[in-house]
Amino acid sequence: MSYFQLTQFKSRGLEPIDLTIEAGECVTLSGPSGCGKSLLLRAIADLDPHEGEASIGPNKQSLTAAPEWRRQAGLLSAESHWWADRVVDHMPEVNQELLTALGFIEATIQWEISRLSSGERQRLALVRLLLGKPKLLLLDEPTANLDQMSVGRVEALIVDYLKENHAAALWVSHDPQQRRRIGDRCLRIESGLLVTESWN
Repeated sequence: MSYFQLTQFKSRGLEPIDLTIEAGECVTLSGPSGCGKSLLLRAIADLDPHEGEASIGPNKQSLTAAPEWRRQAGLLSAESHWWADRVVDHMPEVNQELLTALGFIEATIQWEISRLSSGERQRLALVRLLLGKPKLLLLDEPTANLDQMSVGRVEALIVDYLKENHAAALWVSHDPQQRRRIGDRCLRIESGLLVTESWN
């Protein structure tokens, strides 16, 4: 049985999409600026209007309450949102293993949000997302603001997470080398259509 599936799924500016991603699989998504990559992720997370059906295992989006669906389909936006003063106030639990995997020390959990760089916010937003144990990761440029060492840490952590949790990922990336490294399949949006990326 397929793990994550889109059936005639349509978001703004895109033609209807049929897509299956198996458990443990990472599918990358690319395309020109404004082509609808982020809108598609938001629609799958049930944050933007859409048509058609999405499912994770036996659970259909149309039959699942939005808060529960968003726990299963975890969206990491390009710009993370922070609403309280300290890192710990945004975490449902403290998982030092996750923090260490992304290069953070134990004291990080007590840091003020205001002192964080954009890259630190990006990595901590990933920690926050993974703590919820989503079955589908919707990743919108998760390494865009990171140095090369941090990029490697994020890629390794996500690959391990997918395997260990039998989860699936749809990963938007502008970096062709990254897409080749982490993508089991590489897709691209062209003129509103979802096509297999060509490496010519």
